[in-house]
Amino acid sequence: MAEALPDSRPVVLSWSGGKDSALALHRLANDPGLRVEALLTTITRDFDRISMHGVRRELLEAQAASLGLPLWLNFISKGAANAEYEASMAEAFDRCRGQGVDTVAFGDLFLEDIRAYRDRLLAAHGMRPLYPVWRRDTDRLIREFLDLGFRTAVVCVDPAQLDPSFVGRVIDAQFLADLPSGVDPCGENGEFHTFVFDGPMFADPVGFSFGEIVCRDGFWFCDLAPRA
Repeated sequence: MAEALPDSRPVVLSWSGGKDSALALHRLANDPGLRVEALLTTITRDFDRISMHGVRRELLEAQAASLGLPLWLNFISKGAANAEYEASMAEAFDRCRGQGVDTVAFGDLFLEDIRAYRDRLLAAHGMRPLYPVWRRDTDRLIREFLDLGFRTAVVCVDPAQLDPSFVGRVIDAQFLADLPSGVDPCGENGEFHTFVFDGPMFADPVGFSFGEIVCRDGFWFCDLAPRA
């Protein structure tokens, strides 16, 4: 990562473990005016996995260790309503402020309603948002992601938007060529979610093996098993 200036602004990155988070981190790490203090991830406590993505906490921790960044965990229950999520985030923001951080960065690309929601939530707690990859062309962005040397696996697919056969695949040129028209190549509309296991900021690749593919709560998941 680029060396930060002594007076650089501290930032916490909302980290899903996926490609958009990784691209946001890459942007932040190469901005000498910013300093990434930690990764902030929401975990569903019932499963001990990354919420929405379904990735095991052990692999998330391996990611953070390879990136050399502290990991701050935010816990919610299965099927948590907005009130529970927002209460949990309020605790996370308290922790941020206690560490002298008033800015949270997100890997959002173009969904205006999601950005507006985040802006309102942070403002209510005296926090500021930052969107390092906002409004980037997603076709160019995913190709930049691959050109930089990132590697990512598809861990969740919404079958209402994409065939389940795409889950458990590594994103590469063939994956992009196989995507149906109308599917965002970065999955920004929720078509798919990913787990980044290697890239220019990783000290070592995160070892795993592809496991069982299951349908749960209307989504298809591929379980990634940590490699000993």
